[in-house]
Parts: sequence; structure tokens; C-alpha cells
Amino acid sequence: MSLQGGAASAMDVAEAYRLALAHEPTSLGANQALLAGREMAVQGDALLKPRVNLQAGVSRIHHSQGGELPPQIAGLLASSSSGTSSQVSVQLVQPLYNRAAHAGREQLREQSVLAQVRFDAARQDLALRVAKDYFGVLVAEEAVRVAEAELAAVRRQRDRAQARFDVGQGNITDVREAQARMDAVTTKQVAIQATLDLRREEFRETTGAAPAGLAPLAAKVQPRPPEPAALGPWHARGESRSTLVLAKQSEMEIARSEMGKHHLGSRPTLDLVASYGGKYQSGGLSPLVAPDGDRTGSIGLMLNVPLYAGGAINSRQREAAARLGQAEQELAAARREVRLKVQEGYLAVTTGVSRVAAQEQALVSARSALEATTRGRDVGTRTELDVLDAQQRLYSAELDLVQGRADYLLGRLRLSAAAGELDESSLRALGTWLAL
Repeated sequence: MSLQGGAASAMDVAEAYRLALAHEPTSLGANQALLAGREMAVQGDALLKPRVNLQAGVSRIHHSQGGELPPQIAGLLASSSSGTSSQVSVQLVQPLYNRAAHAGREQLREQSVLAQVRFDAARQDLALRVAKDYFGVLVAEEAVRVAEAELAAVRRQRDRAQARFDVGQGNITDVREAQARMDAVTTKQVAIQATLDLRREEFRETTGAAPAGLAPLAAKVQPRPPEPAALGPWHARGESRSTLVLAKQSEMEIARSEMGKHHLGSRPTLDLVASYGGKYQSGGLSPLVAPDGDRTGSIGLMLNVPLYAGGAINSRQREAAARLGQAEQELAAARREVRLKVQEGYLAVTTGVSRVAAQEQALVSARSALEATTRGRDVGTRTELDVLDAQQRLYSAELDLVQGRADYLLGRLRLSAAAGELDESSLRALGTWLAL
């Protein structure tokens, strides 16, 4: 039975998770999304910081004067001249009063928070997928082992029935029934092998590594109820820590900032504006045509008062209010969904404790039944078919126990994820359940 054995340097779930972090495209994409999200906070802070612009230009000018000029300027302006005119200026704008920019900064900061929450959610989702693929391979390998053992037992039964028939001690009915059972088990084995191949490929796609040397489930570790053992504290954890709830809370705050931004967009803004520039020319152009060496500096205040925007401001305010209402309802739905996920994970763990205990007892009973049936066959009170049936029940009990233990461990991880507590340490804790 595979859950009895161990393997040197076997891969555990935490190691598989670390491999997936460096390989799985969704995880790598989440890393880049987090980096992009962090820049949102930088952009938000920039809304209230000074802006400095450099402007420069150059022009080619050809001037020709056709009419008579007054004597007082005739000496200053040639009848024909050409040259190059250039100008350069630096302008600084510092917002002094801009409530809409403050709201925009808070919105961008919240978008950075949302990026972190989504990153944490992606990590938890990857951890669950890795664990699901890991235990999926273990269960499928156990199913193949059981199918092979069952096929070997049925083949022995068929050979014995054929041997008894050949010496005249059996009948053809036993031979045909044994052959039919062997054909059915062979067909089942093909399907089970295909399932194992699929599970191995799923593991390889997620982690980038072949599922060779996975640590099997240990045999003697007993399931434990969740801690705390009451459902209420788990609900409270989920509503305060779940990444789904935290994401919806961030989205609601973003919508609230959006509404504030449009509401404050109709208020006046005041900026400090300072500039310094110069104009230059070359080629003999008259100062009246293109100044040379003129420098200008200025500093002042710029007031902007929105008066009318065609109704767009009011429309955006109504849209933002509706978006905020939508976000509030989505948050309520997320909390309800989290409560259900917490309860689902909690029940999976609590019922898994009883289920595994019952399956362990069923396995003990199946072994006792097989021993009793075998002794009955030896003394002539039971038939070979009775022994075969007992063997098949034993194999089924072994597979059910492996499946039950895997489901229990996945239930623990789903409960931790619903409560927002699933991380790599949760996967390392599964090491006590594996034969490392």
C-alpha cells in the first residue's frame, strides 16, 4: 500500500509550490502585476508634487521690407535680412489647492493596495492548485496500484478455474465468470492509467517538474479537528482576512475616491506658476524682427474656476455614485461567498476526521474478512470467488483511505485559504502527513 512507504529526498508539497512559483505563467504574471500596481502609489504622490517643463524652439526667418519706413526706425530695420531665431523656457507648476488631485492620489494608492491583495490571492490560488495536483498524482498512483493488484488476483482466479476445469474438477461457468471479471478489471485499469497520465501532466504543467519521487501519504498520522473548533471564529477570520473580501473592499474604496474626485472636480484650483526663459537670434536679424538675448522671469498664482462643462461633471458624479453602489453590493456578495467557503472548508475538515477514522476501521475489517474468507476456502466452506470478492473489497478500502486522507488535507488548505491564512508555511505543515 503506497501510504506505508517513504522515499529518500522525496519532494513535498512546499517544494512543489516553490517550483511552481518560478515556472507557472499565472504566478509570473502576478509578479509583474504587483510591480505595476506599486507604481500606482508613486503616480498618486506625483499629483501633488511640482511639475517642471522645458520648452525650446528654433525658427528660420527671412524678412523683406517693401514700403518706406519712418526715419526714426529706418536705421534699425534693414530692407532685407535672414537668420535664425531660438527660444527656451523652463516652467514650474506647484499645486496649492486641488481637492480633486488629493482624491486622485488616494485612489491610486488604493489601487496599489488592491494590486498587493490580488497578488496574495494569486499565490493562494497557486498553492491550492499545486496541492490539488500533488495529491491527485498520489491518489491516481494508488488507484493504479490497486488496479494492478486486483488484476493479478483475478488472473490467478481465472488460471485456477481453468486448471480445475482441465482436470475435470470444475465447470465452464466458473472459467467464464473469472474471465469476465478479468476483462472488466483490465478495462478499468486502462481508464485508471489514463487518469494517472493526466494527473502527472497537470502536475508537470503547474510546477515545470516531472512528478517523480513525490512523498507518499504517511500511514499513522491521525486527522485533527480545525483549531479553533468553532465555526464562528473562522467566519470572522474570513470576513476580515479573505483576499476576496479585501479585494472588494479596495474596489469599493477606489469607487468612493472616484466619486470624490468628480465631486471635487467642480471646485476651483490654485497653482503656483514660475517660469524663466530667453530669446536669441543669429544671422543679422533686426531686434525688431527677432529679439536677441532677451530674458524673462515670472512667478505668480493661477486660479482655475470650472463654470460649465456641458453637463459632463454632473454625469460623471452620477456614474461614480452608481459605481460605488455596485461595489458595495459586490462586497456584500463577497462576504456571503466567503462565509460559504469557510463553512465548506470547515465541514470538509470536521467530517474528514470522522471519515478517515471510519475508513481506517473499514480497512481493518476488510483485512479480517479476507483472512476469514481465505481460511474458509481452505476448509471448503468458501469458494475462490468469495476470496476474490474479499480481496477486491480490501483493495477498495485501501484506495478509499488514501482518497479520504487527501480530501482531508485539501479541506484544511481550502479552509485556510477561505480565512486568508494560506501561505507556504501551511504547505510545509503538510510534511507531517507525508512519508518523507
